[in-house]
Amino acid sequence: MDRPAEMFDREYEWSELTRFVRYPGPEATLGVVSGRRRQGKTFLLDAVCRAAGGFYFAATEAGEAESLHQFGTALARHLGEPVPRRFAHWDEAVEVLMTIATSGPTPVVIDEFPYLAKVSPHLPSLIQRALGPQGRRQGGAVRLLLCGSALSFMGSLLAGTAPLRGRASLELVVPTLDYRLAREFWEIGDPALALLVNAVVGGTPAYRREFTLGDTPAGIEDFGPWVVRNALNPGRPLFREARFLLAEEPELRDTALYHGVLSAVAGGNHTRGGIAGYLGRKSTDLGHALTILEDVGMITRDPDAFHGKRSAYRITEPILAFYHAIMRPEWTDLERPGYAVQVWERSQEAFRSRVLGPHFEHLARTWTRWHADAGTLGGLRTRVASGVLPDPAAKTGHEIDVVVFGRDGEGRESILAIGEAKYGDVIGRGHLERLERLRELLVRRDARAAAGTRLLLFSVAGFMPELREAARTREDLQLVDLDRLYGGS
Repeated sequence: MDRPAEMFDREYEWSELTRFVRYPGPEATLGVVSGRRRQGKTFLLDAVCRAAGGFYFAATEAGEAESLHQFGTALARHLGEPVPRRFAHWDEAVEVLMTIATSGPTPVVIDEFPYLAKVSPHLPSLIQRALGPQGRRQGGAVRLLLCGSALSFMGSLLAGTAPLRGRASLELVVPTLDYRLAREFWEIGDPALALLVNAVVGGTPAYRREFTLGDTPAGIEDFGPWVVRNALNPGRPLFREARFLLAEEPELRDTALYHGVLSAVAGGNHTRGGIAGYLGRKSTDLGHALTILEDVGMITRDPDAFHGKRSAYRITEPILAFYHAIMRPEWTDLERPGYAVQVWERSQEAFRSRVLGPHFEHLARTWTRWHADAGTLGGLRTRVASGVLPDPAAKTGHEIDVVVFGRDGEGRESILAIGEAKYGDVIGRGHLERLERLRELLVRRDARAAAGTRLLLFSVAGFMPELREAARTREDLQLVDLDRLYGGS
């Protein structure tokens, strides 16, 4: 199947779907496709059906009888029948569905499957039966793809004792575009502008076209006006997107609590204790809320590099971090047209410290994990983290933004590099000396580190000339600017 020319990237996803759909076996097969909302799953699966002559059905929030009516109407239209099919129950509908592959492997997509399963909980069991020996004898080479954005539900479809466990031949997660692909997608030449835009909207494709009608900042000087006319404009869909993301998740029932947790994290409270203190609750009361937010992909828990039992929570979707750091505290003024410019002007410090700074640190770890080569890091990395290095003598702890782990020749874990990321600072000798002191402290406290552990310094504002000169002669020092972050290794 030829990938549509208008499809940006998604080469891996398209190749996996092609392999699944073109499997020549005569039996029916099952695939599960998931991913956060607005990532282009529907466009991807609809394109598969168009390319292979398949059947695509998009479920809606409706009762069982209405869903069956919609399904029967869509199926009859696909089969070229003048009268809609009438199904009294889903077992009949599934039985018919599994027989439509009359001329070879045929993709069948049920999009927003959680809507159907919510009102018809027995549906996964019916599909399991159709995929079993009896169903295979009666059916054909249907390539059934179940798709949904409710990540916790889609993950549970194939887990534990679920009916469909062990039945799927494809488990595909459609991710957001990473920061480099997002820059290409937005067609932004200036990496400094690309980083600013990415800090607000991330790599969600729909935010460029559907949500902003292709409005891209004309340059750095247009970034603020672009934020005002899109993210802070009550007449644009991006304005309420963060609220809708929570409202659309069926697992998030107490939205006030979840918004509170996200606001705490966006405000710099990354531990469970810090979040609890911000909300005025006991840390033990937040376990369920944090787990649910992790399950639906809105936060992630990053283990501390130096303490196995400690971790830091981070918001995964930039539009959520931007909303809770900038918009939610100013919501009353933002809802009144004409006040967005004032809100944006007085929110500059919060934007730099609560949005840009943490986002740049995250991109520094992302670059180190996926783009930096072994020559840069001094070996092959196995994982990248951040952490707080204890300093008992000074009775304090030192935050290290980037900690790179690898393995030595005997297979033992080693620390290849440590790094610091500063968005707004021109990095000079003082930053390097601090990192050198932390390396000395780390060598004394942790056998995984060595005197040759590499030092990584990340900056948007740039580096002092004497630091660039030092980097030319020192193998253990690497400077990473925006050009390298977006294009080099």
